[in-house]
Amino acid sequence: MNSGPSIWTRPARSARGPSPEHSRAELAAAGITLADASGLATVTMRSVAAAIGTAPASLYRYVTTRDELVELMADQVYGGYSYHEPVSGEPVADLLALARQGIAIYREHPWLLDIPATGNLPGPNALAFIEHALAAIAATGLSGPAKLQTVGLFSGAVRLLAQTERDQQRSGQDTASWQQRLTGYFAGIIAAGQHPHLAAALADQPPEGTPVTPEQLFDLAMTRIVTGLVPPAPHLK
Repeated sequence: MNSGPSIWTRPARSARGPSPEHSRAELAAAGITLADASGLATVTMRSVAAAIGTAPASLYRYVTTRDELVELMADQVYGGYSYHEPVSGEPVADLLALARQGIAIYREHPWLLDIPATGNLPGPNALAFIEHALAAIAATGLSGPAKLQTVGLFSGAVRLLAQTERDQQRSGQDTASWQQRLTGYFAGIIAAGQHPHLAAALADQPPEGTPVTPEQLFDLAMTRIVTGLVPPAPHLK
C-alpha cells in the first residue's frame, strides 16, 4: 500500500525532459502477461523492464514503486468490463450481469486476489465500474451512502466467491467432489441425532447426481446476495 500521493493524482509524464519511450499502459500490459503466466510474485521492476526491453531504473520515470505498477495492472484488467448494454432498470438483473463479468475477470487473472482489496485509490477503470454499478441501483431509492456501501458489499461478495473457487482449485478439488466429501462427512455427523436442523437441511437436497457447475453455484449465490442487498425499484414493487 502506498502512503504517498496516488499514481492517479500525478500526470502520466512530466512536462519537462524528453518524451518517454514507454507508457504506463505498456508497463501494465507487460506485468499482466507475467502475472497471468506465473503469478503476481514474478512481477518485479526488473522482470517488467526486461519484458519491454529497457533498464529497470527507467521504469521509475513512470512509477515510483512496484506497488504502483501493480495498481496499474489491476486497473487495466478492470477495463475488461463491458458497459455497452444500458442499465435495464432492474437492479438485481443489472448487478448479476456485472457479477458474471467480474467472476470471469477473476478466473482469467486470479492474481488479482493477491492484491489487497483496500488501501489504494481507485483508478479510472475502477471508477467506471463504480459509476456503472451505481447506475444499476439508481432507481432503488437507497440513500447515497447506502448505495456506495451496497456497491462495496457487492464487489466484496464477487471477490469472496472467486477466492473460494480458487482455494478449491488449489486444494485439487472441484466443486462437485468437495460437495460429495462434505455431504459424506455430514451424513456421519447427523447419524448421532444431535444436529436435527442440519439433518433437515440435508434431507432437502436435490437428487444425488444432479450436476452443479461453478457457474450455476455462482449465479445461485449472487442472486441470493444481490436480492438481499438491494430493494426493488419502485416500479417493480
